[in-house]
Amino acid sequence: MIWKEITIHTTEEAVEMVSNFLHEAGAGGVTIEEHVDNDKPRDTSLGQWFEIPPNDIPEGEAKISGYFPEGLDIDEVIAEVRARIEELKSFDIDPGVAEISVRDVSEDDWANNWKQYFKPLRVSERLTIKPTWEEYVPVSPNEQIIELDPGMAFGTGTHPTTSLCLLTLESIIQEGDEVIDVGTGSGILAIGACRLGASKVLALDLDPVAVSSAKENTRLNGLEDRIQVVESDLLSVLKGEGSTGVEIKLPVRVVVANILAEIILLFIEDVYQALAPGGYYIASGIYKNKEQAVQEALIAAGFELERTAREEDWVAFVTRKR
Repeated sequence: MIWKEITIHTTEEAVEMVSNFLHEAGAGGVTIEEHVDNDKPRDTSLGQWFEIPPNDIPEGEAKISGYFPEGLDIDEVIAEVRARIEELKSFDIDPGVAEISVRDVSEDDWANNWKQYFKPLRVSERLTIKPTWEEYVPVSPNEQIIELDPGMAFGTGTHPTTSLCLLTLESIIQEGDEVIDVGTGSGILAIGACRLGASKVLALDLDPVAVSSAKENTRLNGLEDRIQVVESDLLSVLKGEGSTGVEIKLPVRVVVANILAEIILLFIEDVYQALAPGGYYIASGIYKNKEQAVQEALIAAGFELERTAREEDWVAFVTRKR
């Protein structure tokens, strides 16, 4: 099958928003290429694999490609995406030059070729992410394996925001915790929480593609009885909106959200209500230029900032409900 590939040259700051625009415009899949600096010192203390080929993308920039089936009006899609990218400036998000190009590609060019670069990744003392198509033998008896096939959903563990969340979950999850994962993507954080001892996780995402992917990864890890994946606009499902039959009991001890800073700001009060006193809220996906705004909003809502985790230009806040 031949697909139309729409490629946008943008900034790392705007990656998740532009990716979402492509999904919502009807993309059957999205790929992201960011700047690779093979001379940059990397932490390999846990045997992490960094086999990413070099590219010519300048530092701080990214190339995002969306794949659209034949039959769609590509000019209309481009016009829609271009208008939404322009709107990012009003949210103080710099999309860069946002140059857009189009070409025809075969399905094999994008559906499977990226898998050669996704290798087993040990992200912490206890958690290792293993692509379903890779062989891997644990090197430690305490190692917990997350089997993952992200498909078209966001979340392989290689992005700084995801690894920050997994490392933080390892430090706070207690046996038997109930957890809510907002913006679950591939389901990687929900699965990680269970591997660390959570008894129940409610995994939420507005994107039907992500919901499907998270359900499949939940099945691959044999966690159907502990992870409930629900299509929901943030925490609206807890208010009786949309899907019903949520199994988790409120309030919970841990909420994690790995999404954009602009979205985190929209539902801080809802998170506060869903948490038990002393419960943890991990807010990640925050680009450095939004750090102060999110921190101030969390504190104003009644959260106590325990620590700030950083990786590259991304920030995660670890907070507790007073």
